[in-house]
Amino acid sequence: MTTLQLGLDTFGDVTVAHDGSPVPHAQVVRDVVEQGVLADQVGVDAFGVGEHHRDDYAVSAPEVVLAAIAARTTRIRLGSAVTVLSSDDPVRVFERFATLDAISGGRAEVTLGRGSFTESFPLFGFDLADYEVLFSEKLDLFARLREEGPVTWEGTVRGPLRGAEVFPRTASGALPTWVGVGGSPESVVRTARHGLPMMLAIIGGEPARFAPYADLYRRALTELGQPDQPIGVHSPGFVAETDAEARELLWPHFRANRDRIGRERGWPPATRQQFDAEADHGSLYVGSPETVAGRIAATVRALGVQRFDLKYSNGPMPHDHLMRAVELYGTEVAPRVRELVSGR
Repeated sequence: MTTLQLGLDTFGDVTVAHDGSPVPHAQVVRDVVEQGVLADQVGVDAFGVGEHHRDDYAVSAPEVVLAAIAARTTRIRLGSAVTVLSSDDPVRVFERFATLDAISGGRAEVTLGRGSFTESFPLFGFDLADYEVLFSEKLDLFARLREEGPVTWEGTVRGPLRGAEVFPRTASGALPTWVGVGGSPESVVRTARHGLPMMLAIIGGEPARFAPYADLYRRALTELGQPDQPIGVHSPGFVAETDAEARELLWPHFRANRDRIGRERGWPPATRQQFDAEADHGSLYVGSPETVAGRIAATVRALGVQRFDLKYSNGPMPHDHLMRAVELYGTEVAPRVRELVSGR
């Protein structure tokens, strides 16, 4: 990846209508498809859809949603944000995304991770005590499957493979695969060991504090004899016409999302002061196109990344506001970021 890519991510948050009533899951899924189609039309480079298995998110099968978007788009890259590999089967994940690759004409990619929620583990019969080994072994198998030849593999979390071949094959011969990393050195080095691109999930705090992880990844690639790979950043944000409008629109929905998760995890309620601090100096890219572009460009320069994905859905914000954010990101934010990064 030689040029900066600018993408958008969504988890398919269950939205509300303007009267505050919740939108049915089925309509939210259809709305996500419309958002992805618009992203293609306005020039966004990539569109990612996350996987969740809980009532506040409508998407549990991202590749199905992405296939619907693929059938109505021509150029945008389509991927997951993320696929919870620990509670899935690597063979089936590869098959599904290779099928998406065929439908989209070679535009599929996948981001593999452990996810920030654990509902999928009991749902699919996995023990949380095996959290680490499940991901480690399954990532190892997936890396082998990407070679698209006969695979012989054995581990402890699933049955062995003996010369197995998996179909369909992808257009490029190697499914583009990112590994989502939350910031542990062990995860960084493991990603480098497999020679896969790293997507840093930076959801709070000063982005520049992740520079040591980017440096560690590059050093590990070199020391392990792997070729250079791109680094990406996934962070939350929202774009509106002005800074004030963006903050006022986002805050109540951001708070609702944050407080629901906080109640489950024992966090204190979110405050407006914390929200504004993240928007001013942290990893919440909210504001006018000019403001968001400047913040993204600063992160790109600080970390030396080749991809930035803005998670534009953050709580139950109405669909029309999300559509406007997608439009502004493609038509105004992305061109400005490229100008700033290139020095023009």
